[in-house]
Amino acid sequence: MDKFTVLESVAAPLRIINIDTDMIIPKQYLKTIKRTGLGRGLFSEMRYREDGSENPDFTLNQPAYRNAKILVAGDNFGCGSSREHAPWALLDFGIRCVISTSFADIFYNNCFQNGILPIQVSPEDLEKLFDDAERGANATLTVDLEKQEIRGPDGGTVKFDIDPFRKHCLLNGLDGIGLTMEKASSIDTFEKKLAERPWA
Repeated sequence: MDKFTVLESVAAPLRIINIDTDMIIPKQYLKTIKRTGLGRGLFSEMRYREDGSENPDFTLNQPAYRNAKILVAGDNFGCGSSREHAPWALLDFGIRCVISTSFADIFYNNCFQNGILPIQVSPEDLEKLFDDAERGANATLTVDLEKQEIRGPDGGTVKFDIDPFRKHCLLNGLDGIGLTMEKASSIDTFEKKLAERPWA
């Protein structure tokens, strides 16, 4: 998993509440267990018209936001079913950080397991961040995980809370496997002792 330290990017504004995982990645894309290639299906029912052409009105299709790595979204982001394909699709598109006032628990946990930082802010701070994001390519946000702050283009700062263990994992690029590998020498020692034990 890639480390998350400081991320500077244009932020794409998505002023929609209750964005569920089916909106993030519709069911027809769930046939794969690969984590790559899902970016094409991200928000596909909003990004594409029925004939397959791009919907120019959708945020991520607009030139300023095509390479956005940060998403500023409405309340209750990631609700609905527990599909892990949702963070996979965000990550494959290039989104490393989602900012909202609230997240569904399972989606929130899945983000950390996949190297995405979900940041919960107050409604007042979210509105400030929406204002920054809606300035398009003229404004970038900087997300500093170590300092736990979001810096706006005009010098404003929004602080955020994060669980210390999850912060450690993101800063060091550790998913569940990575955490286990950190204990590899202890595991090897235990297994050697186990092998030497006389079994009755």
